[in-house]
Amino acid sequence: MRTFNIAMHGVTGRMGTNQHYIRSILAIMRQGGVTLTTGETVAVNPILLGRNEQKLRHLAEVVAPKEIGRTVRWSTSVDDVIADDDTDIVFDASSTKMRASIIRKAIQRGKPIYCEKPIATDADEAYRLADECTQASIKNGVVQDKLWLPGMRKLRMLRDQGFFGDILSVRGEFGYWVYTGFDADQPLQRPSWNYRKEDGGGMMIDMFCHWQYLINDLFGPIDQVLAHATIDLPQRQDEAGQAYRCTADDSAYAIFVLESGVTCQFNSSWATRVRRDDLLTVQVDGTKGSAVAGLRECWTQNISCTPRPIWNPDRPQPINFYDGWQQMPTTTDYDNAFKIQWELFLRHVAEDLPFPWTLESGADGVALACAGELSSRERRWVPAKP
Repeated sequence: MRTFNIAMHGVTGRMGTNQHYIRSILAIMRQGGVTLTTGETVAVNPILLGRNEQKLRHLAEVVAPKEIGRTVRWSTSVDDVIADDDTDIVFDASSTKMRASIIRKAIQRGKPIYCEKPIATDADEAYRLADECTQASIKNGVVQDKLWLPGMRKLRMLRDQGFFGDILSVRGEFGYWVYTGFDADQPLQRPSWNYRKEDGGGMMIDMFCHWQYLINDLFGPIDQVLAHATIDLPQRQDEAGQAYRCTADDSAYAIFVLESGVTCQFNSSWATRVRRDDLLTVQVDGTKGSAVAGLRECWTQNISCTPRPIWNPDRPQPINFYDGWQQMPTTTDYDNAFKIQWELFLRHVAEDLPFPWTLESGADGVALACAGELSSRERRWVPAKP
C-alpha cells in the first residue's frame, strides 16, 4: 500500500479542523485509504502544521485517537516539514494572506499543492501562482466543495435530464446573522479577520469565488457582473473581546450575466436573518419547470403544478405557494463534499487522473471577486475576467 504524507497547514481553524482534517483526512484513514482505478490503495498520513502548539497537540493526540485510534504527527516548523523529502503533498487552509507563501514553498520543493480558496486577494497574484505551478509542472488543486453538495448535485441532475427546458434565470440567497461579540452569551461563529480587509476578509473575496465555480459548472461561464457591497455592521469584537473597526464588506449583491445571456442574481450577507429553506438556496426557473436547492435538499415545480395567482391585495392570499412544490427523494448516499474532492485530488496525484479544479480555475474565482469590487466602487458593469 502506498502512503502519502500530507503537510496540512492551517488545520487549527474551524474549516481546516472540521471539514479537512476530521471529515476528510481522518475519515479517509478510517475507511482504509483511497482505491485507485488499478485496484491499488493509497493511504494518507497527515502532518499537522501551524503556530498554536496547544491546538495542534490537541488535534493530534486527543482528536485523532478518538477518530482513528492513534496519534498523528504535528509540528510548528512549517518550512522544515514542507522541505522534508518524506512530505508528498502540501495542503493550506490558513488565512488568505498566507496562501501565496505556502504555495510558493511547495513549488520550490516540487510538491503537489492543494489549498483552500481564495488563493489570493488580487487577481494578478492569483494567476501568477497558477502560472508558477504550471511552469514547474506541479500538480495543484483548489477546494471547490459546493460542487458536491447534495442539493447542487440534484440541480445538476435536473439540468442534465432536461427538467427545466430553457433556463430563464437563476437566483441565489446566501447568508445568516454572524454575532458581533457585543451580544451577551453569543460567541462568535466566524474568525474576526473575515471582517478586516487588510487581513484578507470580505464577502466578495470569500463568496464570489464560490459563486464563480458553481455558476460556471451548473449554468455556464459568466460574462460580466454588476455588484454592490456594504459594511452593514461597522464594529465587532475579536477573539480576545477587543472591539475593532470592520473594514471589509459583510454584504454583497450581484447580477451575473452569463455568456449564454442567462441572468443570475446572488445576494450574500452575514447581517441577515434566515427565513428560507437553508443558509444557501439556489432557485432555477425554466420554461418547463423550476427548482429550489439548499445545501442538501431540492424542491421542484413543473409547469403542470404551477399555480395561477391573481394580484389582489384587498383579500388574504388564497394560495399557499409551498404546496405546489415536491421534495426530491434522496436515492443515493452523499459523502462529505470536501472528502469527495480530497479523494479526487489524491487519485490525481497518484495516477494522473484529470483534475480540472486547479489553481487557474481558482484564479478565475478571484478575478470575479475583484471584478465585483471594481463594479461596486465605480458603479458600472465589469467583465468577469481581465
